[in-house]
Amino acid sequence: MGAHSCLLAVALLLVVAFAGKSSAQLSTNFYSKSCPKLLTTVRSAVKSAVSRERRMAASLLRLHFHDCFVNGCDGSILLDDTPTFTGEQTARPNNRSVRGFEVIDDIKSKVEKVCPGIVSCADILAIAARDSTVLVCRPPIRSYIKQQIPKVCVDLYQSGLQVKGPNWKVRLGRRDSKTASLAAANSGVIPPPTATLNELITRFQARGLSAKDMVALSGSHTIGQARCVTFRARIYNETNINSNFARTRQERCPSAANSGDDRLAPLDVKTAAFFDNKYYKNLVKQKGLLHSDQILFDGGSADSLVRSYSKNPKAFAADFAAAMIKMGNIDPLTGSQGEIRKKCGRPNSSS
Repeated sequence: MGAHSCLLAVALLLVVAFAGKSSAQLSTNFYSKSCPKLLTTVRSAVKSAVSRERRMAASLLRLHFHDCFVNGCDGSILLDDTPTFTGEQTARPNNRSVRGFEVIDDIKSKVEKVCPGIVSCADILAIAARDSTVLVCRPPIRSYIKQQIPKVCVDLYQSGLQVKGPNWKVRLGRRDSKTASLAAANSGVIPPPTATLNELITRFQARGLSAKDMVALSGSHTIGQARCVTFRARIYNETNINSNFARTRQERCPSAANSGDDRLAPLDVKTAAFFDNKYYKNLVKQKGLLHSDQILFDGGSADSLVRSYSKNPKAFAADFAAAMIKMGNIDPLTGSQGEIRKKCGRPNSSS
C-alpha cells in the first residue's frame, strides 16, 4: 500500500471513529422533528400520576436512578419477568422497593399514539424523572398559603402553567436494552441504605459520578418515603441521631425483625411533600432517616458540602440538575444498539 493509500485509510478510520463517537452523544432536541409532542405528552401524564399520588414523583425519580446504575440508562429495569426470563425487578435493591412501572407503561402508550415506534422507554423514564421533580417543588394546595414555594424552585414551563421546580434539559436519544440482568442488579452497584461514606463515593465514582454529584443526588431524598426495614437499625442502634426524631420513628417501626417492615416514614421529616433543601438541614440536625443519609454529615469529607447545601438552595438546585444530566448519560445505547420497545415491559421479540 502506497503512502497516499495509507493516509487515506487512516483518514477513513478517523472519520468512522468520530462518527461512532458522535452517535453516542445524547441531544436535547433529538425528537424535535420526529416527535414534537413528546415533552407535552409526558408532562401531562406525569402530572396526572403525581396528582393522584404525590409519592409517585419520588418513585419515578428513583426508578431512573436504579435503571442507570445497572448497565447504564437503557430501560432494562422496566422489563417484566416471564416464565423463561428473570429481570432486575426482583433484585435485592429493587424488590418491593422500586415502583411506578404502570405509570411508565401509561406514558408509553400515550407517546405511541402521537409518534409510534419513535421514542424509547429509557428516554421516557428520563423525562418523567425530570418532570416529577419539577411538579413536587410546588407545595400541596392545602399548605400553599402557609408555606412559600422553596427558593430552590425555578420556573420550568411557561409562567401561565404555574409549575415550578429545579430545571434541567433532558438529553435524549437513548435506545432500549433487549434484556436485563438480575446478577448485575444484585452485584452491589446500587448502594444499599447501610452504605458507608466511602462505599457511596466509590460506587458513584464507578459510574462516572463525583463525590459532589453523589451528595447532590442524595438530595432527592427530600421527597419520598422509606420502609421500616431500611431504617430500623439506625433508629434503634445508632448514636448519631436526634433522640426525639428516633423516638418518633420508633412509634411506627417496631424493633423486632419482620414486624412492620413495610411501614413507611418520610425521608425528609420537614417537607416530605415537595422538593427543597430541607433534607440537608435535617442532616445537620442528625435527623437523617437512613444510615446512608446521615453518613453524609458525620465528621467526614462530605460535611462541608452538606452544610453548604443546607444554607444555599440555589447551589443545591444547580448541582442537582448538573448531576442528573451526568447520571442520565451513563452508558446509553444509541445508534443501532438495542431497540425502541413497543411496550416497556417486554422486548419486541416477545411481542
